[in-house]
Amino acid sequence: MLRPYVIINCAMSADGKIALPSRIQTRISNEEDIRRVHELRNNCDAILVGINTVLSDDPQLNVKSKYVKKRNKPIRIVLDSKGRVPLNANILDSSAKTIIVTSERCKREIAKAEVIRCGDNRIDLHRLLAILYDRGIRNLLVEGGETIIWSFLKEGLVDELYIFVGSMIIGGRKSPTLAGGDGAQCFENIIPLTLKEMKQIGDGVLIQYTVKR
Repeated sequence: MLRPYVIINCAMSADGKIALPSRIQTRISNEEDIRRVHELRNNCDAILVGINTVLSDDPQLNVKSKYVKKRNKPIRIVLDSKGRVPLNANILDSSAKTIIVTSERCKREIAKAEVIRCGDNRIDLHRLLAILYDRGIRNLLVEGGETIIWSFLKEGLVDELYIFVGSMIIGGRKSPTLAGGDGAQCFENIIPLTLKEMKQIGDGVLIQYTVKR
């Protein structure tokens, strides 16, 4: 199957948390890493998040001129199987094209976005990536949340991971981690990675992995 090259980018605390126990987003990346993220976005054809990220953080998912002078406009993609995206969400502004991906059972139309129906009850990621490839998307940046990240890893659809580790501890049994979902149920299902590079960025560390095939 032809599909885009998939990069996961996320930031976590030193204890592996990506948000507070309340699931409210908190700033983990420093200014230097935020610049790196916007440069990475600018070099990708599309940015993908799940509906929970939209509902909790209301991101715009654009490239800010503060960090990149010659900006591109990557397509914004939201996985939203039940069509729950609010009509006033930042993702639906006019700054870039937006695609909302739902299941076949969701009949909602969204005037400010293109709707792709892909999969019966759940979104079929393999089929979706084939569709995106056919539309010219060659580099896809996945920014979360934890369930989406785990789904891409579990389905073997990830090529690289960029993980910024901030110098902080969040703690909490209920705090979301980098990869959520059901997780590996046995040792054989663990996702093996290859360490490619580590470097200090300000007071944090950026770790770059590739996924073993």
